[in-house]
Amino acid sequence: MSIRKTLATSKRVLSQLRHDRRTIALIFIVPPALLIILKYVFQGEQRVFHSIAPMLLGIFPMIIMFLITSIVTLRERSSGTLDRLMTMPISKSDFVFGYAIAFCLLGFVQALISGGVMLGLLHVTVLGGTLPTMIVAVLAAFLGTAIGLLTSAFARSEFQAVQFLPAFIFPQLLVCGLFVARAEMAKPLQWFSDSMPLTYSVDAMKQVTIHTTWTTTLTRDLIIVVSFAIVALILGSATIRRQE
Repeated sequence: MSIRKTLATSKRVLSQLRHDRRTIALIFIVPPALLIILKYVFQGEQRVFHSIAPMLLGIFPMIIMFLITSIVTLRERSSGTLDRLMTMPISKSDFVFGYAIAFCLLGFVQALISGGVMLGLLHVTVLGGTLPTMIVAVLAAFLGTAIGLLTSAFARSEFQAVQFLPAFIFPQLLVCGLFVARAEMAKPLQWFSDSMPLTYSVDAMKQVTIHTTWTTTLTRDLIIVVSFAIVALILGSATIRRQE
């Protein structure tokens, strides 16, 4: 793996996305817009909004980056760009981690914008402070990026890539603890929830919301999120086949 080639790949991806206004809008505008809409949905129940808004900041970056990464990477595969890259002296790790760095930078900016809207414009109180909130949101985006890179290998069209969203993300969304406390779910659902990465992203944001200090549970949650992401990146690189 070459740092120079990895960064060159990241630069190429960012340069391409800079001209894709719809993708930029989806990454940077949609998440804060959804938070604003949600505030007015719960206009008469502000306590409910203040309790779920931080958890959504642990969900939106993952979902958006999962969707964008899987579609853009699949486009590279289907257009032949990946095959052309694989004929050059670039390793599979350079390609995968180059994409991961590019999309993580976008996720970082997305987290700053969404977090700023939530904490500043919408005045949501998070006891843990701004920095832990941003760390959780950025790692959620990293997780979505890694899983998007992995799942793009199993789709043959952009439509199929989108189909992974309800098939893979929505079940996690239902059992992550956003709607019902996980302890109140049926045991099989608790076991399923314990094995899914979104659970720990949401739980990490809960820890930041209700605790004024950095907790051991928060550390555990973030380690699990990062571990899932790294494993997904490794598996994603294994799906790339160098053209003979």
